[in-house]
Amino acid sequence: MGDYDRTRPLLDNTVQIDGVQALYMTLSPEEMFFRAFRHAEFDIAELSFSSFLVKEARQENEYIGIPVFLSRAFRHTSIYVRTDRIQRPEDLKGKKIGVPEYQLTANVWARALLEDDYGVKPCDVTWVRGGIDEPGRPEKINLDLPKDVVLENAPEGTTISDLLNEGKIDGFIAPRPPGGAASRNPNVGWLFPDPTVTAKDYYRRTNVFPIMHIVGVRKTLAQQHPWLPAAVLKAFEQAKQHALDQLADTSATKVTLPFVEEQLKAARELMGTDYWSYGIAPNRATLETFVRHHHSQGLSKKLLSVDTLFHPGTYETMKI
Repeated sequence: MGDYDRTRPLLDNTVQIDGVQALYMTLSPEEMFFRAFRHAEFDIAELSFSSFLVKEARQENEYIGIPVFLSRAFRHTSIYVRTDRIQRPEDLKGKKIGVPEYQLTANVWARALLEDDYGVKPCDVTWVRGGIDEPGRPEKINLDLPKDVVLENAPEGTTISDLLNEGKIDGFIAPRPPGGAASRNPNVGWLFPDPTVTAKDYYRRTNVFPIMHIVGVRKTLAQQHPWLPAAVLKAFEQAKQHALDQLADTSATKVTLPFVEEQLKAARELMGTDYWSYGIAPNRATLETFVRHHHSQGLSKKLLSVDTLFHPGTYETMKI
């Protein structure tokens, strides 16, 4: 899993998974997901939600889901454009957009908001696949996309950051920002000038806080130890609560960033006290929105039910 405030209590043994002696590895998302979905190397792992659905729809998934959402983000900040030619989302129709992988969860969410709010459909754009900082990045999962979706590979030896900087593509969507000269190009910037304002409006209208990553347990392990998925959910819930308690302790901020108190207050006012919730019930609207768009974008060949994605033992928890 990644090294986050909400996972660190597991890493330093402040919180333990009941009945488990775990060996933790902190990896980048790219390495985690490549190893999990190409070779199923891990017993318990943070997983790309999109890749998980691709595998699940094909009945090739070696993991069962746990409704722990380690990464969430409003992906309005993931859409970069050539600001000298793109002034509004609708201007992207008929243009070229670079992506590191078509099926990345962040890109599914970005396409969803472009379609729902601005009428820009995946078939309205030519997609150009390439690495952000290194040429030749492959899809971790082979895709069979709808016939009306045009996906090209970046020219050999080039990155989508290079293409954006040179003006050979019009936009760029990825979980990471453009690199190299594109990061310094005055004609490269966010599609939405104030993405925070736009994202807050999106949340007020939809009640959707996009989920990027879930946790998975190897299916064979969950079958062998039916109690394990609920124990994993409990431990991650405890770790998250520990992180939130630390964040709310303002005697000395735990985050190397100013205005933490103000941001925490604003998040709670907009999204409620449990603004980063785990579990199916409080996240059903978000989960169903993603599953629907994942299917409509041709990434999952059948429309999956949210109620089949997660282990039955994680739908109910003990209460006092």
